[in-house]
Amino acid sequence: MANVNLITLTDPRSAQAEAFRTLRTNLMFSSVEQPISTLLVSAPTSKESKSQVLANLAVTFAQAGHKTILVDADLRQPSQHEIWGTRSNRGLTTMILEDTAMSTPPLIETEVPNLSLLPSGVLPPVPADVLSSQRMNDVIGVL
Repeated sequence: MANVNLITLTDPRSAQAEAFRTLRTNLMFSSVEQPISTLLVSAPTSKESKSQVLANLAVTFAQAGHKTILVDADLRQPSQHEIWGTRSNRGLTTMILEDTAMSTPPLIETEVPNLSLLPSGVLPPVPADVLSSQRMNDVIGVL
């Protein structure tokens, strides 16, 4: 795994890293009675840095001791594999398209304890059809 350039790892005492920890804490306390097990992060345009935000947020959850799986569900322009310096040939779409992948998800362990990555996998022709499928719900249930 390459040297990951995320503020929560490179400068954990910075104001920006603290802002990610504050966001994590606010998310955790927004649902105290029923802890959050799944979180979706999106942006209104493709030019936003949602991938960096998501990666930093995932790091803070993992650093707090929460078993975290970072799923790159951006099936148009995936980038988590680039952020983490790994490949994206197997991942989310593999789990959706291959029955055997459900029993052994193609997770990649990161350098951060408690944090695994599920890259996007091979990009489908129509991402919306894949993401809105029942199989996607099944994948979320397995993870």
